[in-house]
Amino acid sequence: MNHQHDLLGTFANHKVAANLLMVMMLLAGVVALKKLNIQFFPNFDMEIITITTLWSGATAEDIEVGITTPLEQRLRSVDELDSMKSTSAPSISAITLEFNEGTNMITALDQVKQLVDDFNNLPSEAETPRVTQMVNYESIAQILLTGPGDLRELRQLAHRFESELLSRGIDKIDLLGLPEEAIEIALPLTALYETGMGLNEIGNRIEQSSVDIPAGIVGELEGTRELRGLNQQRELAGFENLVVIAEEGKRITVGDIATVQRKAKSGEKEITVDGNKAVVMELRRSLNGDSLRSANILAKWVEETPPPPPPGIEIQVFSERWQLIRDRIMVLVKNGTGGLVMILVILYLFLSSRVAFWVAVGIPVSFMATLAIIYLSGGSINMISLFALIMALGIIVDDAIVVGEDAQAHYDMGEAPLKASEGGARRMLGPVLASSLTTIAAFLPLMLVGGRIGNIMGVIPMVVISVIIASLIESFYILPGHLRNAFSDSHRDTRGRLRHRLDDAFEHFRDRLFRPVVTHAIRHHWSTFAFAISGLILAIGLIVGGRINFHFFPSPESTTVYANVRFVAGSNPADVDRFLSTVEQGLIATREAF
Repeated sequence: MNHQHDLLGTFANHKVAANLLMVMMLLAGVVALKKLNIQFFPNFDMEIITITTLWSGATAEDIEVGITTPLEQRLRSVDELDSMKSTSAPSISAITLEFNEGTNMITALDQVKQLVDDFNNLPSEAETPRVTQMVNYESIAQILLTGPGDLRELRQLAHRFESELLSRGIDKIDLLGLPEEAIEIALPLTALYETGMGLNEIGNRIEQSSVDIPAGIVGELEGTRELRGLNQQRELAGFENLVVIAEEGKRITVGDIATVQRKAKSGEKEITVDGNKAVVMELRRSLNGDSLRSANILAKWVEETPPPPPPGIEIQVFSERWQLIRDRIMVLVKNGTGGLVMILVILYLFLSSRVAFWVAVGIPVSFMATLAIIYLSGGSINMISLFALIMALGIIVDDAIVVGEDAQAHYDMGEAPLKASEGGARRMLGPVLASSLTTIAAFLPLMLVGGRIGNIMGVIPMVVISVIIASLIESFYILPGHLRNAFSDSHRDTRGRLRHRLDDAFEHFRDRLFRPVVTHAIRHHWSTFAFAISGLILAIGLIVGGRINFHFFPSPESTTVYANVRFVAGSNPADVDRFLSTVEQGLIATREAF
């Protein structure tokens, strides 16, 4: 029975090997836990490229004929293209290319850029098409800046805050409500008459006076220097001081004959809140970023950032998506903790305290080893992986319970501690291994699901398979050594009064209640089969009939209240304002009451 020279026998007989392997698995999990990213969904590649082209003032029909349709005809030849969608709207053309799963997006992006750059029939008034690959930047939170007046102060403040947050570790920040600006030089007709110059001539002189072009290279080897003309103007004062006419006794600048001002480009929209200008800063994490770590950076920045010096400007953090991630993670953690407590109680009811303890120890050991495997495979802690870990909680305990109970039974029958613990592992190796392989076979098809859903759901089989492997290692290489020590330090019949009562109650339930029911079910097997089929039909009917709702994730309680009010057409605006003011006062009073 005892084969001392194989791996299982070595771990069962060695007093240190089992503990050393357990410590290694725990340490690997601790290291992985510190390095794993915390995020909402698993990382997955998005095989999508967008081509956006602006043509200010053009109608949707002009956009369709002049830009969208010709580009679509050229882009149909792109390799690995799965589908193409386009939208033609006033002043803008948007084309979306979706590629087959597993496509090399670097090669695809280069090919699309080359085809777009070679398009020579682009309308002269249209801007250069912008080709970008869609990247999954997960939102963390948004910051709202509001203030009276124009956008100049908000623009400076937003860019300052953007630099501060990026330097602290935020991966990406999108600014909304800051339209791109252009410097407009407006000349009245009187200026053209006074100077005797045409509009094109003045424009050419301004263009010639504001240039930034290379002028060659001077020197050789280490002494090589590049010459460049740096006279391009970027500020209003620079354009106003450009000289248009420089004759003897006569010097006229742009500021003398024209009005120079910054203006938002056509088609760009601004954001207003309560009549004030507003800028929204959307904070995002990259694929390798940690949402909760980024949230801590934001919270510390808000705490350390003093109020902005311009009066009337307010800063407000809203749409904190990281709180949703934290709340949902806590829901899963609480559910898992509750399940773990129930498992420990059940183990104590049906096994001896020592065996129950070492079986329970296998749960954190297997979980830690699983975290290490997740880290090595490039995974993260997210909703899907946590869901899979909670689902696999029972798998971990099942393997250890089978081995522990068999060893306990043979030890109670008089076998030596080593023989009972090692024999229990050997006897249960075949059944447990077969059970684990069937579970793996049931989850493997999820890895065959393609597309974005497959990329997300593929985490479940990976985590479950990792848990099963870790559980097998713990049950057959670590648990026998611990059971041997537990049996050696205990006496065969040291049960207390509570344990006697529990065992007697279980034996009464097994022999007087459970056994007769099983015997009756076997004798009337067709009735049992019909009862099972009727239960299955009832379950399917409850789901199909909508009696039971399906929610993949539990929804935590939200701290945000939304209210929509619909007024009758033609309502007096004064009455509407009075009603909204009354509601706001009531909400403020309710908030202060809490």
